[in-house]
Amino acid sequence: MKVAILKLLTNAGGFYLASFFFPRITYDRPAVLLWAGLMLGLVNILVRPILVILTLPINLLTFGLFTLVINTLMVLITGALIGGLHIPGFGHALAISVFISVLNLFFLKK
Repeated sequence: MKVAILKLLTNAGGFYLASFFFPRITYDRPAVLLWAGLMLGLVNILVRPILVILTLPINLLTFGLFTLVINTLMVLITGALIGGLHIPGFGHALAISVFISVLNLFFLKK
């Protein structure tokens, strides 16, 4: 339970940091960031494994770099599902996914 809450806060922090550095990424209320963090966790649990399996040949050819594209798509899906979160495009979603990955690296060490 503690890890799940930390993951939720890390995801929300990634969305916040990205909106701080990129002014075109906006949110209506701070609570939207928590909902986005929760939704990103759910999307990563439900959709991401299917995409990883479907894109395995491409991922092998790119030595795993295509995983960045998959992570970016997960952020775009989250932005589409959460009403108050505004992500203008693929590049901004890529920035969010990088921020979240770096935060996960620091806060969710195993």
